Amino acid sequence: MKSDRLLSILLLLQTRGRVTATELAERLEVSVRTIYRDIESLSAAGVPVYAERGRHGGIGLLAGFRTDVTGLTADESRALFVLAAQGAHAALGLDAALGSALRKVMAALPAPHRPAADVISRRVLVDATRWKGGPGPAAGLDVLRDAVFADRRLRLRYRHGGTGTPRTYTVDPYGLVAKAGVWYLVADRRGQPRLFRADRVRSARVLDDPVRRRAGVELADLWEELRRRVEERPGGLEVTARVRRDRLGLFLRITAPWLVERPEDPENQGRSEDGDWVTVRLAFGVLGETRVLLQFADRVEVVSPPEVRAELARAAAAVTALYAD
Repeated sequence: MKSDRLLSILLLLQTRGRVTATELAERLEVSVRTIYRDIESLSAAGVPVYAERGRHGGIGLLAGFRTDVTGLTADESRALFVLAAQGAHAALGLDAALGSALRKVMAALPAPHRPAADVISRRVLVDATRWKGGPGPAAGLDVLRDAVFADRRLRLRYRHGGTGTPRTYTVDPYGLVAKAGVWYLVADRRGQPRLFRADRVRSARVLDDPVRRRAGVELADLWEELRRRVEERPGGLEVTARVRRDRLGLFLRITAPWLVERPEDPENQGRSEDGDWVTVRLAFGVLGETRVLLQFADRVEVVSPPEVRAELARAAAAVTALYAD
């Protein structure tokens, strides 16, 4: 509806300052011509909005103009109180600020929508953290947060997966991303996008140098590119394994990053003579990654290839020797 679009334009201008007509059109999924017509409608309604043409132009509001949050629909009011990343606020030290902000929003809501918003806040809870066994909180997350908020470069001591020796990097952070309870730093290193797991950062220091981000590159776009690289990365080592049916659910959750495909219908798979097993296929990047299967002990058996069976046998023998009398 046009009224919703006008309110969206007004709120975007209040929060972003000067915005180009092209960006407004892309955000609201209309044409640039429609945006200019909407600007004329806002101006006719008494909103002090102006447009400047040229390379550095844009659409903006006269300094000092503000409006209260009015016109929220019932669903919009509910949506404000369903926070999909509640743990993220605590990790960033913003829990108190979140509570204060929600109280202010509640006071600004149209009176008819306040009861519904209050019910949603007490009836819906989203916990983005994993069950036990997931990574613990990143000890240096506060330093990463400070660098991101202050737009400063970072010096990291970082341990890559599968290696024991940390390496030192100087990076330009774009932001932090929380995915399935794991925090990631998205940053450039020497102008190339990189992804760093926060729980693998051994030490971090905020530098005095201002961050050097590439022009026009946003965190959301960079995260999408890096996420796609991880998900589409081909596994160089394909593994076929048998899993006890009573451990299949847990196995599928833990090994999700390496699964080639989920068993189509595990309930209908045949039962072997020596037990109740389900066959799965996985793809690992390197041989060392296959050691993740050892946590299932005798509830998982690798069928092929032989080098993976040998790797797990060596690892199991090393553990046995470590605990032998």
